[in-house]
Amino acid sequence: MNKTLKLLLTGVLAMGVVLSAHAEDYITLASTTSTENSGLFDSILPKFKDATGIEVRVVAVGTGQAFEIARRGDADSLLVHDTAGEQRFVENGYASERADVMYNDFVVIGPAEDPASIRNTQSAAAAFSAIAKAEAPFASRGDDSGTNRAELRRWESAGVEPGGDWYRELGSGMGPTLNTAAAMDAYVMSDRATWVAFGNRQNLTLLFEGDKVLFNQYGSLLLSEEKHPHLKHDLAKQWHRWLLSEEGQKAIADFEVDGQQLFFPNAK
Repeated sequence: MNKTLKLLLTGVLAMGVVLSAHAEDYITLASTTSTENSGLFDSILPKFKDATGIEVRVVAVGTGQAFEIARRGDADSLLVHDTAGEQRFVENGYASERADVMYNDFVVIGPAEDPASIRNTQSAAAAFSAIAKAEAPFASRGDDSGTNRAELRRWESAGVEPGGDWYRELGSGMGPTLNTAAAMDAYVMSDRATWVAFGNRQNLTLLFEGDKVLFNQYGSLLLSEEKHPHLKHDLAKQWHRWLLSEEGQKAIADFEVDGQQLFFPNAK
């Protein structure tokens, strides 16, 4: 083999190694439909990639499903909104660290005519109690998501066990649930970000907000290296640290829809 050809082949092989390494510079993130449907990831993920060269590939599902994906070792990182569930996930050894990243709130949506008269109620418990008493149609995600878990806590606080023809468990994400609620003229609890970004409102309007129990915290988790040594822990740590950094927190704060900030950074 002549020297020129040998050098050429060496260069091609070296380039192949570099390209292969760059092809691996991505992580799989299990997260919620609210972060995806709101447009947040479309806004912040390019900024993270520009800063680090790492691509984030999102699997957007309900929080319960996201936990299960991470528990199986099928995702490198986790960003969800069920603080109690996240803490249990750490305590059970599936994650080594959890951190607050951002927050917003839940709101109760319903038909403009407000047949259950929740518009002027003074608490979330009173609003949910009124919906149940009126047996007004209610569309529930019913998918073990963070939103669904929060909704079920609100029924419990109201002393209501929802059921019957008026209560529809859909087993769907936030966007499809809002679409169904719009078609049914039903009440529904949504995270504010997805509601603001939702385009098919029809007769729906925001009817109740502001109770402190509707606070909605999001957390980022580093998954266990011991349980899942095959995951891309080094890359996932860069994502986790970036979310908590000044740059990441600013990217979250800068995301708006129709001039409205949808997530508020609160890394600790």
